[in-house]
Amino acid sequence: MQAQYVGTRAVNQPYLTQVNGYQTVCQGCFAPFPYARPTDPRFGAVTQFSTGANSNYNGLQLTASTRATHGLQGQINYTWSHCLDEVSNGGFLQFSAAGILSPPPGNLHRDYGPCDYDIRHNFTAAYTYQLPIKVHGDVLGHALSGWQVSGSVFWHSGVPFSVLSTPYSANGNGIVQGSGPQFASLVPGTDPYCRHCVIPGVTQPGTIQWLNPNAFVSAVDPSTGSCNDGDSPQTCQFGTLGRNALRGPNFFWSDFYLTKWFRLTERVKMRFDAQFFNLFNHPNFGLPNVVLAGIPGKPSTQTGFGALTYTTSPPTGLLGVGLGGDSSPRMIAFQARLEF
Repeated sequence: MQAQYVGTRAVNQPYLTQVNGYQTVCQGCFAPFPYARPTDPRFGAVTQFSTGANSNYNGLQLTASTRATHGLQGQINYTWSHCLDEVSNGGFLQFSAAGILSPPPGNLHRDYGPCDYDIRHNFTAAYTYQLPIKVHGDVLGHALSGWQVSGSVFWHSGVPFSVLSTPYSANGNGIVQGSGPQFASLVPGTDPYCRHCVIPGVTQPGTIQWLNPNAFVSAVDPSTGSCNDGDSPQTCQFGTLGRNALRGPNFFWSDFYLTKWFRLTERVKMRFDAQFFNLFNHPNFGLPNVVLAGIPGKPSTQTGFGALTYTTSPPTGLLGVGLGGDSSPRMIAFQARLEF
C-alpha cells in the first residue's frame, strides 16, 4: 500500500485575448466591452499574446498491489485531485469541444475555475488470476488445465464544462471583434441537472437529457436575438455562472481476457485468447453538444440544450483509439498465435 501527495503550481502562463473588441447594443451593455467603437479605431481585430495566467493542482494518490499469491496478482490505483486555472493548455488547444480558449479582455480572473481536464476521482485496477484447475490425462489435461483470466477496470468522475448565453444578434448588433465566454446565469434554488429525464419540446429523439434547461437563463433571448426583458445596461450583461461550473457524466470501462497456452512441441506452443472489450456493454457519453442556454418556460429557445448525443473513445479497444473506428460498444475477439 502506498500513498503520496502530488502538487504543482504554475505562474505567468501564456494566453490569448482579443483586446480591440466593442459592442453595438447600448451604452454600458456587456461590460467590459466599450460601446460603438473599439479601444483603438486605427485597427481591426487585435489578438494579444500575454502571460499572467496561473494554475495549481493538488492530488492524493493511493496504490495497493499484490504479488502473485495463489495465482492472483493485481494492482489498484485511486487519485483524488483538484486542478484550477484560468486558461487550460495556454489557450492553444481545446481539451474538449466546450473548452474556453480566451478570457474576456481585462478580466482574466473571471475565468478562474476547474481546469478543462479536472477529474476529481480516478480509479483503475488490473488483475491476473491463474485458475487452479489441474486435470490429469492427455486430452482433458490439455483442454482444462492452464487457463488464465485477466482484466482491467477504469472509472473516473465527469469532466467539467461551461454553460453560455446565446450571443446578441438583433438588428445586426452585438459584440464585434471580441472574444471571451458569455456565461449564462443559474436560476437560484433550481437543480441544474435533469439526468435521463424527457422534456417535451427540448429533449430530441435519440438523445439523453443531462441538464435541466429551466435551471439556466441566457442574457439574450434566442427567439429574438435581443436581451431578455429588453435592451438596457441592467439586462444586457453576462451571466453569473463560472467557467467549467458543470460536470459531465462519469466514465466506466472494463475489459476481460481469457488465455490459455497449448504446448505443441518442446519449442512451440500456441496461445489462445478470448478478449472482451467493454465487458458490461456500458455506454459512456461525452459532454453535451448544445450548451447555449435559453429562457426558462420557453421550450422553443431550449431545443436540444444539455443533452448527451455521442459516446466517448475508450482507453482500450479492438479497433484502437483515435483511428476512426467506433470501439465504444462491447466487442468480443478470439485470437490464436504461435510462440516459439
